Order: sequence, then structure tokens, then C-alpha cells
Amino acid sequence: MSPTDATGDGRPDAPGDPLAPETPPDDSVLLTARGIRKSFGDNEVLKGFDFEVRRGEVVVLIGPSGSGKTTVLRSLNGLETPDGGILSFAGGPELDFSKPIAKAKRFAMRDRSAMVFQQHNLFPHMTVIENVIEGPVRVQRVPRARAIAEASALLDRVGLAEKRDAYPFQLSGGQQQRVGIVRALALRPDLLLFDEPTSALDPELVGEVLQVIKELADEGWTMVVVTHELQFARQAADEVLFLDGGVVVERGAPGDIFTKPTEERTRRFLDRILRPLD
Repeated sequence: MSPTDATGDGRPDAPGDPLAPETPPDDSVLLTARGIRKSFGDNEVLKGFDFEVRRGEVVVLIGPSGSGKTTVLRSLNGLETPDGGILSFAGGPELDFSKPIAKAKRFAMRDRSAMVFQQHNLFPHMTVIENVIEGPVRVQRVPRARAIAEASALLDRVGLAEKRDAYPFQLSGGQQQRVGIVRALALRPDLLLFDEPTSALDPELVGEVLQVIKELADEGWTMVVVTHELQFARQAADEVLFLDGGVVVERGAPGDIFTKPTEERTRRFLDRILRPLD
């Protein structure tokens, strides 16, 4: 328990900076994935996915549609169960998908991350503040008053304080997605997962969501981001992974991947996608 945690719920007594990660980055490995495989019927989507994520690092996954990017995120978050391979978080748990896995270990892994989806996925019958506190109160058993205080601070930081009592249908798409980000942050996860968070937005709303994610990167949150916004990847990523056909074709720093890729498949993809940005 933290010295400042008088209540035993794992959080500091004061909300502090609501956009600061719970644990400052120390550059150690937070998550390791080895040989992750996943099929849907006869469609083998992941064919042995390997990567590491260090604390405070932003890893961006790029690649054509159907390359397995979303399945990677859903596997990390426990929304999909891989057919094989190993996932491990620092401090446990380690899940070997070649063997039966106890439900408690699955839940322990799921608790380490939070997902921001393409389509917002807000509860339409709940207000903004109710959407944000649902996870902390019901799942993490955070006292309601405390959850509201932390949620209010987070909403203020992303410019939505005045929308706390609004319903999702009263918000723009960009505002809904910012609420989705706040809802993930309110869980204080070790790892934030973003699945094409701007793909469902009108073009004029993309920038406001990407700005929030960029601020999170600057604050030191550990993130894995699936995106087609390659200019954002250039600016925010520590490492870029190019996926195709269920495998990592190439990985490296953004400056290397986007200016001097070594694999022909990567070059062809970027020639089609990136050239208009230059």
C-alpha cells in the first residue's frame, strides 16, 4: 500500500494530477507477448505475435485492414482468448494459452489495462459522469464520492467539465470519444489501449481527440495505439510496428520506419498511405 493511501483502495488520498499515470515510468518492461496466435474458424489472424512494451512507452501498430491489429489489442485486454502463446505483465500474471487458465488470472490480467474503442461504447442511458465512474465504483469498489471527484478532475482536464451531466446523444463525436478516454483513465490502468480512436469521427473532430492522446503520451502513460493517423504516429510513438498477415513485418523508431523502412512490404504500404503527408 502506498504511504499516502489511507483507505486501502490502492489510490493516493488526493486525486493529484488526473492525467498523471499512477506509477511514474521507470523504463522497465511492463508487458511481454510471445508467440501469440489467434484464429477465427479457418482464418488465422495472428500467427505468432511478439513484442514488449516498456513503462512510459507509446507503441503504435500500423498496417492494412485485416492485418491483426485489433485482435492484438483485444487479446491484451482479455476480450479475446489467444489459441497459443504467452502474455505476461510485470509483477504477474503470466498467461500461457497452451494450458487452461484460471478465471482469477484472466481477471487479474484484464485489470492491468483499459481499452478505448472506435465507436465510443458509452452507455446511452447514463450521464457523462455516470459513464466515467461506472468502472471504478462497480468493479474497483472505489467510494462513489471519491470516484466522482477524480472523474470531475479528469473531465476538467480534457475540457468537458460542463458536460458532466449531459447524456451521450447530447455530445459531438469528438466529445464522446474524449469521455471514452476519460472513462479508461478513471480506472488508473497500467496500460492504455486505443483501437483506431479517430476512425469513426468526422475529419474536423480528429484533431481534438489526437491532442488528448498526445498529452497522455507526454504525461508518461504507457500506451499501445492502433491508428491510421500516421502523422500522429510520427510525433507520439516511441516504437512503430508494421503488421501484415498476422505477423510483425517490421518494427523500429518512427524516424526509421517512415523514412527508411527495410522491408519491401512496409515500403509499399507507406508509399500508398504516407506520401500525401510529405
